[in-house]
Amino acid sequence: MKLLYLLTDGPEPLCDRLIALQSREHEVTVIDLSKRDVPYDRIIDEICAHDQVISW
Repeated sequence: MKLLYLLTDGPEPLCDRLIALQSREHEVTVIDLSKRDVPYDRIIDEICAHDQVISW
């Protein structure tokens, strides 16, 4: 399964642990939205390309 994490406030310790655990069994992509230089077209493309989107 392909998982996409959208981090609205940047990485947090609990989120980092969950991502590490899920990365063992799934393909995980992380986009840090707290960085203002993320192009919106990339976000939309990634949302469409993944099976599940998790906003943290």
